[in-house]
Amino acid sequence: MFRSLVQIEKVGQTFNTKSGKFTALRDISLDVREGEVVTLIGHSGCGKSTLLNLIAGLTLPTTGVLLCEGREIPGPGPERAVVFQNHSLLPWMTCFENVMLGVEQVFGRKEGRDKLKARVEAALAMVHMEHAMHKYPHEISGGMKQRVGIARAFAMEPRILLMDEPFGALDALTRAALQDELNGVLAKTGATVVMVTHDVDEAVLLSDRIVMMTNGPAATIGEIVEVKLDRPRDRLELAHEHKFAEYRAAVFEFLYRKQLKKAA
Repeated sequence: MFRSLVQIEKVGQTFNTKSGKFTALRDISLDVREGEVVTLIGHSGCGKSTLLNLIAGLTLPTTGVLLCEGREIPGPGPERAVVFQNHSLLPWMTCFENVMLGVEQVFGRKEGRDKLKARVEAALAMVHMEHAMHKYPHEISGGMKQRVGIARAFAMEPRILLMDEPFGALDALTRAALQDELNGVLAKTGATVVMVTHDVDEAVLLSDRIVMMTNGPAATIGEIVEVKLDRPRDRLELAHEHKFAEYRAAVFEFLYRKQLKKAA
């Protein structure tokens, strides 16, 4: 039985705008279990990124409570690493230095330079970027930059990894390659992940559970699909797996029904 790492209890989020109060989320309750991959999916404006930011501690809820390891989330913390769609690498630092920046923040006061260096090299090797560790961001491709961003997050050894459409800006082939790369990393590390995506196939390929959001404003959780596919997962084998097609159809049906409701 997996224990809950993150608990979200009756959370709502309202923003003050020029037009008045805007309710982005209402009555969100969800447990994220240790070692599972949860994806958040829904139409634009359904509050997926808002919910991810709440778990990250980048914003605080208007109502309800969010807990990580039984403690209320007061703001950002090293136990919750975030990977954004934009790689967020500092252009004046090499790939090695960008990863080292995160490692030093978490481990710099208690470990020597050699151990810190080993952590960085291991993280870059995990995403097959050790050959480019001394290159600058402008010298590598978009997919390689995202690999470095993922390496930086994993090198910090967070309790949970939060990913906001990390492959959304990439071409289809690079996106598929990085999805497979992430699947391999998850198999090695057993990491806990919450990821925002618009891609149904990506959600089914990577997830243990798919959380489908209703349309905004005042979005909430509509349905949750539990993906019972064995790991490690092979993209080509899953293409012929009837369960994969069933999960995919269930998500599409939910999103299509919500789109019809939105257009009505």
